[in-house]
Amino acid sequence: MTSSPDRSRASAAIEPLPPALSSMWRLCKLGYRHEPRLMVVSFVLSQLAALPDALLALWLMLLGKGVLERRPGLAQGAAIGLAVSTAATWFLRTVSTRVQRRFRDKVTIALESHVARLQASIATIAHQERPEYLDRLSMLRNQVFVLDHMYMSLFSTLGWILRLVVTIALLASIHPALILLAVFAVPTVLTSTWRPGVERSAQERGAQAGRLARHLFSVATTAPPGKEVRVTGIGDRLVKERRAAWERWYGPVAVARRGSASWHALAWAVFGFAYVGAVVFVSSGLGAPASAVLLVLAAGARLSLYIGATVGEIGFLRGFWMDGSRRLAWLEDYAASVAASGDLPVPATLGRGIRLDHVSFAYPGTSRLVLDDVSAMLPAGSVVAIVGENGAGKTTLVKLIAKMYEPSSGSIFVDDTPLSRIPAAEWRSRLAGAFQDFFRFEFRARHTVGLGDVPRLDDEPAVVAAVDRAGASDVVARLTSGLDTQLGSTWPSGVEVSFGQWQKLALARGFMRDEPLLLVLDEPTAALDAETEHALFERYAAAAQPSKTAGRITILVSHRFSTVRMADLIVVLDGSRLVEIGTHEELMSRNGQYAELYGIQAAAYR
Repeated sequence: MTSSPDRSRASAAIEPLPPALSSMWRLCKLGYRHEPRLMVVSFVLSQLAALPDALLALWLMLLGKGVLERRPGLAQGAAIGLAVSTAATWFLRTVSTRVQRRFRDKVTIALESHVARLQASIATIAHQERPEYLDRLSMLRNQVFVLDHMYMSLFSTLGWILRLVVTIALLASIHPALILLAVFAVPTVLTSTWRPGVERSAQERGAQAGRLARHLFSVATTAPPGKEVRVTGIGDRLVKERRAAWERWYGPVAVARRGSASWHALAWAVFGFAYVGAVVFVSSGLGAPASAVLLVLAAGARLSLYIGATVGEIGFLRGFWMDGSRRLAWLEDYAASVAASGDLPVPATLGRGIRLDHVSFAYPGTSRLVLDDVSAMLPAGSVVAIVGENGAGKTTLVKLIAKMYEPSSGSIFVDDTPLSRIPAAEWRSRLAGAFQDFFRFEFRARHTVGLGDVPRLDDEPAVVAAVDRAGASDVVARLTSGLDTQLGSTWPSGVEVSFGQWQKLALARGFMRDEPLLLVLDEPTAALDAETEHALFERYAAAAQPSKTAGRITILVSHRFSTVRMADLIVVLDGSRLVEIGTHEELMSRNGQYAELYGIQAAAYR
């Protein structure tokens, strides 16, 4: 019996976010990899734009000195320097903004594609079902659309730091003790970097309540649940519960904001007293000339401005942009940790079949076994039906065979090859299927079906054949433009179809691949009547007979025993355990649980 590393991780506490600085560095490397030239130019321009602005205090001092000492040449030179610095600051800032905007537009697409690719490439789907992972991903989705701002925020922060360095150097030229002004600014920097983390932590702790508030708002305002909301009259209740959920999220956040704001205000008060003391020290204590006092006034005032801007930018960088980069780095690490490590190829055909060897499974973050010590052999070339009451583990078993999860213990073999050693992408390329919880792809009908085999997306004969196999020809015939009809009433010229019609199109999508090793039909016709399902499966079973020599296995999950009885092998699950396995005749002769369930359902149709 083997244990999966992925499962041991899932039962443990959620992994902490990576360190902030390393995460930001990784995001910088990602931006440079996609747009190296624009990124370098954006950075250089942002720093060049900072330098003339930082020299304004120097030009003001020289201008004052020239006027007070009646030196026209010095005054004129300082005035020209002041004008050039002002114009250069405006010009470089304008050019820098244009270049940065172009860089942001380009890198945004790269970042969004990167996040989408990461989530889609993860071999398992635990990150889409585990609540604490969903909280992180929810916040990352909100951040990724503006994560490109992190680059601009970083460049801007470095520009403000450059201004600070120049300004402190000017103050030190009057007296070294004035460097202490920067020391008194440290508390403002500390509180600015501390505040966003405190507030973000409060937001993340309440992320579940925030998600609930958004969900309730969606339920109250969107079309799909609209009929039931009105019939049940729960509109007012939804509004109240949404408000309560929002309060549960916002209450702790507001407390955190008030507390951090108080400390931040105190830090600024300390710097304010230090600034006043510096002016008094230079003008009275040193007896410095008026031009030196003018420099301290100008540089000190700009120091206050620069520190405020630096502190604010660091706050944005630390609180939102850097926080987003940490979540992105976590997603990269998580994707790498569950990356398919398979080193064996998918068999070209199945000779023996799929074997389950003492397979047990518990969903991420839980300890309750959904499947408990399941062992079975699904023979090559057979049609296997999986039956059982709701919650017995039928769909979970299908997910394990499709490598959506790894077993908590035990192993699955494809012929004699461990499924854990077959790359997930390669294994799924030999799978086809339709599921009860299918997705409604609102594309043209031909693409909604053709997605089942992307290389043949626009192959009309293949699409038509899949539609025929799924018994969906009547659906296509009713569409205004046939396969070229846009599905979904929210799109121009789009049409809405019924749930049953959507299900038939999803079934057709599952039939697009002609020669899969494994075909999974997980209650794909639940919205259809029993007679239609029976006729459909009967037609498919007859058509599948010639392909049995290739070893294809069809797994059917259904509650309708009139359909199930046609399977070559029936697996009966109950309470997470396999209780019976055999043909319809064998199970009926045993007079066990299957026979009982079959008799109850048959009586209902009499």
